[in-house]
Amino acid sequence: MASAQNLISNVPNRNTTSLNGVWNYIIDPYQTGFYSFHLDQYDKSEKPAKGAFFTNYHAQNKQELVEYDFDKSPTINIPGDWNSQVTELKYYEGNVWFKKSFDYNLGAKKRLFLYLGAINYKADVYLNGKKLGTHEGGFTPFNYEVTSVIQPKDNYLVIKVDNTRHKEDVPTVNTDWWNYGGITRDVTLIEEEASFVEDYTIQLKKGNSNVISGFIKINNLQASQNNVSISIPELKINFKEKANAQGILNFEIPAKKISYWSPENPKLYDVTIDFNGQKLKDQIGFRTIETKEDKILLNGKPIFLRGISIHEENAKGGRANSPEDALRLLNWAKELGCNYVRLAHYPHNENIIREADKMGIMVWEEIPVYWTVEFTNKNTYQNAEDQLTASIIRDKNRASIIIWSMANETPISDARNTFIKNLASHTRSLDNTRLISAALLTKKETIDDPIGEVLDVVAFNQYLGWYGGNLEDAEKIVWKSKYNKPIVVSEFGGDAKAGLHGEKNERWTEEYQEYLYIQNLKMIEKIPHLSGTSPWILVDFRSPKRLLPGIQDGYNRKGLISNDGEKKKAFYIMQNWYAKKKKE
Repeated sequence: MASAQNLISNVPNRNTTSLNGVWNYIIDPYQTGFYSFHLDQYDKSEKPAKGAFFTNYHAQNKQELVEYDFDKSPTINIPGDWNSQVTELKYYEGNVWFKKSFDYNLGAKKRLFLYLGAINYKADVYLNGKKLGTHEGGFTPFNYEVTSVIQPKDNYLVIKVDNTRHKEDVPTVNTDWWNYGGITRDVTLIEEEASFVEDYTIQLKKGNSNVISGFIKINNLQASQNNVSISIPELKINFKEKANAQGILNFEIPAKKISYWSPENPKLYDVTIDFNGQKLKDQIGFRTIETKEDKILLNGKPIFLRGISIHEENAKGGRANSPEDALRLLNWAKELGCNYVRLAHYPHNENIIREADKMGIMVWEEIPVYWTVEFTNKNTYQNAEDQLTASIIRDKNRASIIIWSMANETPISDARNTFIKNLASHTRSLDNTRLISAALLTKKETIDDPIGEVLDVVAFNQYLGWYGGNLEDAEKIVWKSKYNKPIVVSEFGGDAKAGLHGEKNERWTEEYQEYLYIQNLKMIEKIPHLSGTSPWILVDFRSPKRLLPGIQDGYNRKGLISNDGEKKKAFYIMQNWYAKKKKE
């Protein structure tokens, strides 16, 4: 079994073939296609039994016993979750097998990789009966080389997906969002030459906004083919250099008259990397993001993050995966007056990051170290670090990403502090050009979480008027911070069912949510070092934790917009506040 290869970056601009579309699936709650009746794992034997689903075996005669058939099984759209596509799978957590058959003619001396955008949660991947590997983590991409396995005709890709929750996973068993199972992002074949550009960073050098720096990494470098060039025509840059013996080229390129990326000017430059005649294109914005005492500076100027939190859900209540889904959410954020979004509580689809780049919306990207993950478990830490690494590799050239978030609402302990500090250190080793934060919890209006020491931006969630507290006295509340650092209120809010009206002291009504926002904003304005907010949340979203009949019905109703697209009264309170903030 091969392990996952080093992650290939910038997949949308490569030579690709999509395997999206209609796939067959088999629901397998007892893992009949994975284990024998004595629980021997089929893919660990030299000659797997006919009952192993990944062999895609068909009976050779009328007498032969074969108890499954992908080709006669129902179909489902990929990418997509099973919960929203198949009625009887709405709450299903367990194993489902997926199969896609296809032809592929691979050119001579070419290489082929299978790239999987995200599968929730655990994926066992097989091509033509050969196991490629196992991947854990529901929101990050991974890839395998399949050059030696692919054939011109009748390939069959089989993936076993298991979205069962476990306490040692990232996230753990308890979350406040829907556990959408399935192949939720694009499935792509990438064709490359024998040697090719695998990964790169092209960003402004930390501390110098007139130098573009980074690295280019060549996969399988040949000694005779080590010339690499970087071309940015608008900046009159045509840089050429040789990669070292390890296939790495580190570079620094002086640049003049850069038009810096910002919400007002989301300038993206056409960038071309040329290696051995192979051209890899990208569209990259250049900007600096840093902190100075209690201010966040974009391109050297203080900014206030007018934000909103977002879950990755589409209009129909399934996992969002298309550019149209991304634009729907980001356009609503723009209408609200946002220059910034917090993508909670896991890495979102690459589509939304690239659209944010074009639209000039700054982004907080988070990994699902959420609530009570097992902070003492070494494997849990490695899983979190792996998800963080994959996120950074995928998105590090996107100007819109300004904050990497390590965690959300984690209870304080020595083990947790070490866990998150290690994640922060790992992040800085991969990318020292962005800010690091985490959404913390606070008690008694005091910001003193020890994790604040390692964060660039101290963010916290608070729910005055919903989970305790007195809204009438909101403006009298005095907040204190131990840290002279920028503070972002990463969550606040309360539930309202769209269309339900009443008095401002009547919970669940639009009037209550409206009053809650009015009073919270009076309090928030007085918080020291305040540099931004991202209320919870843009749109109502599905959650099995939310069970109140007639009100929640399986939805968290804290959205400023209903899942049907109806704006609630609090939307306009926030919109007006952001309009004032923009003028300050």
